[in-house]
Amino acid sequence: MSNAVQLRPARPGEEDALSELCLRSKAHWGYDSDFMAAVAPHLKVTPEAIATGRTVVAELNGAILGVCQIEPGSTHGTLDLLFITPDAIGHGVGRILFNDACKRLKAAGETIMTILSDPDAEAAYIHMGARRVEMRPSDVFKGRELPWLEMVL
Repeated sequence: MSNAVQLRPARPGEEDALSELCLRSKAHWGYDSDFMAAVAPHLKVTPEAIATGRTVVAELNGAILGVCQIEPGSTHGTLDLLFITPDAIGHGVGRILFNDACKRLKAAGETIMTILSDPDAEAAYIHMGARRVEMRPSDVFKGRELPWLEMVL
């Protein structure tokens, strides 16, 4: 599947569909409806991110398979969102988007990409070269910790 996947900038007006993709992807890991409702505001693709070119879509034959959003900083950019539609998980789409995010952040002058990872996604990020720096408290759930990862660009 990954050989024919094409990347393109997200288009104005796609923010709702892309945000919905993020939610479907997150729900794939078995989170309940209360959890999903609490994290939904943090899994949004914004018109501003699309307008500034920070959001990229992976598609195959016109079907959107994934979305990735970056946030440049000053030497430490952030992988803000990276979500794959459940049917495409495990087919290399995430790697394509991850590698593109690394290239885009490096081109913006960043030297490190930071990732506040879902625990279920940590192994995939480590497999692609990131390393865990520490565990950090969740902004959403008191007492929950999330892996904080870094990828040297």
